Amino acid sequence: MIDELNMLESKVVQTVSLCQELRAENDLLRQQLAATEEVRKGLSERMESARSRLEQLARQLPEAKATV
Repeated sequence: MIDELNMLESKVVQTVSLCQELRAENDLLRQQLAATEEVRKGLSERMESARSRLEQLARQLPEAKATV
């Protein structure tokens, strides 16, 4: 019976350790995700700005005249 309790204690200790490792990993992944989302947001804003500038430039171009 003592052996069984020792085995159970060992498994509980392993489970607690794994749980702590997974929590730490989840925290790190959340931080990385937040940073990546910020980068994506910045890139999206830059793309929208570039799109607006290109559209404005395209409106300023003279229209091509059709020749027959």
